[in-house]
Amino acid sequence: MPSADAESSMGRGRGAADPASAGGPQPAQRPGERAVSVLWSFGKCLATLLPVYLAGYFGFSISLVLFGLMIYMGWKHSRLEKVMRLKSAMYLLENEIEFTTEKVLRTKRDLPPWVNFPDVEKVEWLNKILQQAWPFVGQYLEKLLVETIAPSIRASSIHLQTLSFTKVNLGDKAMKVVGVKAHTEHDKRQVLLDLYVSYAGDVEINVEIKKYFCKAGVKGIQLHGKLRVILEPLIGDVPLVGAITMFFIRRPKLDINWTGLTNLLDIPGLNAISDTMIMDAIASYLVLPNRLTVPLVADLHVAQLRSPLPRGVVRIHLLEAEELTAKDTVIKGLIDGKSDPYAVLRVGTQTFTSHHVDSNLNPQWREMFEVIVHEVPGQELEVEVFDKDPDQDDFLGRVKVDLDIVKKARIVDDWFSLKDVSSGSVHLRLEWLSLLPSGARLSEVIQRNQNLTSKTADPPSAAILAVYLDRAQDLPMKKGNKDPSPMVQLSIQDTTRESKTCYGTNSPVWEDAFTFFIQDPRKQDIDIQVKDDDRALALGSLTIPLARLLDSPELSMDQWFQLENSGPASRIYIKTVLRVLWLNEDATPTTPSPRPSGAGIGVGHGGITSETGAGGLGGGAKPQPSRPQHTTPDPEFATEGVLRIHLMEAQNLIAKDNFMGGMVKGKSDPYVKIRVAGMTFRSHTIKENLNPIWNELYEIILTQLPGQEVQFELFDKDIDQDDFLGRFKLSLRDIISAQFMDTWYTLNDVKSGRVHLVLEWLPRVSDLPRLEQILQYQHQQSYQNKVVPSAAVLFVYVERAHGLPLKKSGKEPKVGAEITLKSTSNRTKICERSTSPRWDEAFNFLVRDPRDETLTVKLSHSWGQALGSVVVPLREVLGQQGLVLDRWLSLEGALPESQILLRVTLKILDTQLAVCRNPSDDVGGEEGEHVIPKWDPSHLDLRHRPGFSVPGDHASVVAQVKLSIGYSIEESRLYITVHSCRSLAACSKDGADPYVTFTLLPDKKGATKRKTATKKRDLNPEFNERFDFDFSLEESTQRRLDLSVKNSVSFMSRERELIGKLQLDLDQIDLKAGVTQWCDLVAETN
Repeated sequence: MPSADAESSMGRGRGAADPASAGGPQPAQRPGERAVSVLWSFGKCLATLLPVYLAGYFGFSISLVLFGLMIYMGWKHSRLEKVMRLKSAMYLLENEIEFTTEKVLRTKRDLPPWVNFPDVEKVEWLNKILQQAWPFVGQYLEKLLVETIAPSIRASSIHLQTLSFTKVNLGDKAMKVVGVKAHTEHDKRQVLLDLYVSYAGDVEINVEIKKYFCKAGVKGIQLHGKLRVILEPLIGDVPLVGAITMFFIRRPKLDINWTGLTNLLDIPGLNAISDTMIMDAIASYLVLPNRLTVPLVADLHVAQLRSPLPRGVVRIHLLEAEELTAKDTVIKGLIDGKSDPYAVLRVGTQTFTSHHVDSNLNPQWREMFEVIVHEVPGQELEVEVFDKDPDQDDFLGRVKVDLDIVKKARIVDDWFSLKDVSSGSVHLRLEWLSLLPSGARLSEVIQRNQNLTSKTADPPSAAILAVYLDRAQDLPMKKGNKDPSPMVQLSIQDTTRESKTCYGTNSPVWEDAFTFFIQDPRKQDIDIQVKDDDRALALGSLTIPLARLLDSPELSMDQWFQLENSGPASRIYIKTVLRVLWLNEDATPTTPSPRPSGAGIGVGHGGITSETGAGGLGGGAKPQPSRPQHTTPDPEFATEGVLRIHLMEAQNLIAKDNFMGGMVKGKSDPYVKIRVAGMTFRSHTIKENLNPIWNELYEIILTQLPGQEVQFELFDKDIDQDDFLGRFKLSLRDIISAQFMDTWYTLNDVKSGRVHLVLEWLPRVSDLPRLEQILQYQHQQSYQNKVVPSAAVLFVYVERAHGLPLKKSGKEPKVGAEITLKSTSNRTKICERSTSPRWDEAFNFLVRDPRDETLTVKLSHSWGQALGSVVVPLREVLGQQGLVLDRWLSLEGALPESQILLRVTLKILDTQLAVCRNPSDDVGGEEGEHVIPKWDPSHLDLRHRPGFSVPGDHASVVAQVKLSIGYSIEESRLYITVHSCRSLAACSKDGADPYVTFTLLPDKKGATKRKTATKKRDLNPEFNERFDFDFSLEESTQRRLDLSVKNSVSFMSRERELIGKLQLDLDQIDLKAGVTQWCDLVAETN
């Protein structure tokens, strides 16, 4: 849905949207009309000068006239802006496709939802129905206002007895649904729809009160928002749906063009107040937690649909911020000052404000807030940071977090970059508290909460109480036997909520829902007071100890209660539900633990200040929990396998290099492309041979995912465009099932040709005696490039470090770990400032001989200052039980207490080609074994799964580029991040000035061409530049990345420009999961 900014820019930039600005000849005015026009202009001039004359005549100050003129100019400007916004929005809705495809930059906030999100569907058929039925909707609304609403308004007050609707016209512009998203994966008993509603209508409704000669009205409305529609419960009878529930997850955008007396509402200052009041009225009915429920069948519990229990509670720890923008500058910005930051947190209608920290760009708040979550997915946490000023507070940035992510992760502990500003980040710890229908863990929860304190006044809650106030009966009458207008006040300690008022009845029906946070339900009561609308006359009272709920089934009571201090038959019907708030602390935070606070203040888990002893802050802090002795990797760790592909030869290929127009048959120069798991391998080219022999070997570390295929394509190498020689595909599932395949495969899409492959899915074993047999076989093989196959695969899990040294400046470091095995190197992410970082990252390597190789882990601050290292000889892993090393290791070159927690797992690759045993042979014996004839491959290219580096097997180091490629479902964008290059070839005596340029093929117009910055004299440059493309997921998979690393040279320079090239088909990458990997560069296309 286009934003308001886009709409207003459309209004300013499109003259076509304003009919008054259209060109063309105008009909000539008649003399009478021209005279009336002149008189009207003269009258307006007199009306303008009259206030000045009256001010002078009565001796008033000229400042009053100027003040009135300012108000008028502000009102006029506000009116013009509203008219332009309305007209531009109408034009936009009528020309949505043109606007989307041609007239705007394709950014996320400018495009409608059906373009932004692939799972949002366009429903033009529904809009056509609405457009066709709109006149009849107008007729119904006119009848409703004139015959029903107007009489009820006239009866409500003696001053409104002459009120009437003089005009009701919905206009020609119907409401549009610009996109629909269906959620059917959460609950099979309901259908959940998100409707992106957009209305820019020329509605005109006029009201007149003849008694006071007052006219008012509306002429034009804009309404944009996301309306959630829930169809539940699904039933096995017509109409299949029991009820329809509707609400806005967030406040919609509203803009009203007033007429008549209500024009005063467009005066600056009043317009914001009036819009806010109207939005508050809408929110009281249609914005969460309020819902509009329409039952479709009888005997339905509408209360449960209108006021369901919350999904959960999120406990927000607002910890700190870093590198905020300085707003309090001195001498008009010549000298940078500081800021006085504070944060505003919003979830739906729940809003919280932190305290402000004076003159600090790295403030620490350490505050805690608790919010009720009604709908996930859908609701978001919005945090806005401001600089406190005496006049108007300055904006310092905002961040939004989808609470569905918090629900899935249970604990999110992370730094979030602030948007819409140049710098700044905020540290949040978000905890998802589940609602338990049992009091078994209540004591444990209360004990946990007692060990936590924060700077906020409210202590952590142990439970929530949901109260559904239904109705009352036989309340006492007022004096004179008049019916009361009852309302209810519900209080728990210092929190009081009020229901709506039911006028003129002693048997009111409220149907209101309330939610309270409870610190200790064993000691708290809920106090209920029924009063008349003047709050002076008490109609009854009731006190319910919450301890009664702890003894009730499922912690709930649903019954009538007798009112005290009321009539003998007065009673009230209430449903109360108590739920214990449980935090699953077994969940692993998504990022390292927060940084410790200053000296003297103990920091508990997640950055909440622990209670100190009797000595105050100078006393000992609450001890931290003991560190885990072993790693806790994901269950998928070390489950990858290795696929070995031996490209043997081909036969009967098609001759493509013909001569004399095909009269003389020639040969072909064939080569093979192999694509698997997002990686592409290419064989060398064999000149003029229709029966080539390659003898090339490839090894790939793969995750066993369903649907994976290995694709083979053959081409004839030519000077201009390579000719196609055939293709075929193999299912990875079939290869894994067979374990070993030695077969000829027929080429598809060509007349003749076949390829001989030997494929093996290598079993991974921990049998140490088997390693000797495999190594003996490997060394017996003689390959043209002197490369031996891998004997094992190494899995490394880097979990955390502890007690690292500080930087030279005394600050905590931003720690990254580099894991190296021979010439292969991988890097973890860089953790935010901490001496106890946590990575939780896994890597793997192909190992030729584990007896001679060594694993090295180096820690550094942002890949600069060294913070320690550890060396693990793989021979030491061979001596561990199950070939697994899992423990804390001391770091060299660091503090005595500096350690790192690693898991190193070695798996031996048991190839069938090494030794074939008879079933009767002993496992370790040599009798009955025979050696298979050895191969003679000419090339061995070792690769690994996406996300991990490629070992270099050549005598010289291969130039590589590190890329991250993925697709963001939330942003509906393809992203490509160019991280860095390494081992680039020098182009001159000064090295090279490299940059990266790439295109997503096919791209005839060069619209996807991108280029990084140039790094001067650097053969291992760091770019870290991200490029986004507004493609759908389907379109992204059809693209091919054509990347080049070039040397920046002048026009007359003789230096070599091209350093290396890379081509990668995106359909071979799991874009949803994302891939980060080192890719080999080739100096030129073979």
